[in-house]
Amino acid sequence: MEVNDCLKLISESIDNQKFVKLIFSKPSGKSSDLKNIYARKIHLKSKDVLSCTFRYNTNDQVKNYTISKGLENIEKWIDREFHIATLITTTSDITFKRNKHGIHMIEKKSSHILPSRESIRHNKSKKRFLDLDRSFLYHLGVTDKEGRLIPSKADKYRQIDKYLEIIDALVHDYSFGSTIQIVDMGSGKGYLTFALYDYLTNILKKEVMVFGIESRDELVNFCNEKAEICGFEQLYFQASTIEEFAFPNIDILIALHACDTATDDAIAFGIRSNASIIITAPCCHKQIRQQVKGKKINNSILRHGIFKERQYEMVTDTIRSLMMEKHQFSTKIFEFISNEHTRKNIMLVGTKSQKNANIELIDEEINAIKSEYQIDFHYLEKALQQK
Repeated sequence: MEVNDCLKLISESIDNQKFVKLIFSKPSGKSSDLKNIYARKIHLKSKDVLSCTFRYNTNDQVKNYTISKGLENIEKWIDREFHIATLITTTSDITFKRNKHGIHMIEKKSSHILPSRESIRHNKSKKRFLDLDRSFLYHLGVTDKEGRLIPSKADKYRQIDKYLEIIDALVHDYSFGSTIQIVDMGSGKGYLTFALYDYLTNILKKEVMVFGIESRDELVNFCNEKAEICGFEQLYFQASTIEEFAFPNIDILIALHACDTATDDAIAFGIRSNASIIITAPCCHKQIRQQVKGKKINNSILRHGIFKERQYEMVTDTIRSLMMEKHQFSTKIFEFISNEHTRKNIMLVGTKSQKNANIELIDEEINAIKSEYQIDFHYLEKALQQK
């Protein structure tokens, strides 16, 4: 078959809304630094475009083309620059293989189930906020080279996608300056930090500067290496603790699954740094439970250990919420992701409000909770007193 025949099939799949993505592999030039191109259709700024990820040896680059310009490039890539092109549609997978005798086509029933097939629109109506062909997912080990989800990472993928849904709503509802400055406390291996940077920069087209703070040197080195490979120029990882990190003014403070009082240290840091949004997913809640150990509390609910643990989690996070409200934040506590995927499923989010807080009333609420459960102090109270 001829190049025009390939192009016709690709163009028809786009016109018929069956196009999922197009993968180019096995470059013609042996010395080429470009290894693959991944093309997919997205809806951007009220029009359909072809978004192409160019995967090089050392980094990835993303370029968006009009459909007509994209098809011109595809013709060139099939004809001269790559030996193999794989067209993935909602009904079949078609592979075009070029050699000295011409182009051979192999077609088989579609074998991939991708979230991107549910919707290609990049707005709030789409069911997924994270497409599997995002380059950072491959470099962090969530997908394989073909953009297919690795089964053992399915729960992690769902968590990242839900996280981006939350971020999308928060960012759309808030007004920031020219560059959004973000600090992620306890960034770990960076799954959510990379996703945040990629979504804000490459999907929402916002200027951001993101710092991932992590105490483990090996994870910091790993993440900085992957950020460079992905071409994420404004994403930085630093080996530090919350107490040691110095950054006076930030827009968004994130602390997901920071253990015990580390969540409180992060909240206090965000308040002192004049953050506009504070996003936390509290982890273990030891401070208050250890404090009330041995005290007799006349509450039949607390007779059972499992209920006691859950009750003190709720008490701890409720006081955190009230303390944030004292500092002029509107707060929400909600399920981050279903218990089916993780036990650590509560998220506490605070957004800076223009409304003055009723400090006297909030203090009464906090003191009533402390009195009922015989709590001497909440760690966040002390953390906020530190300079």
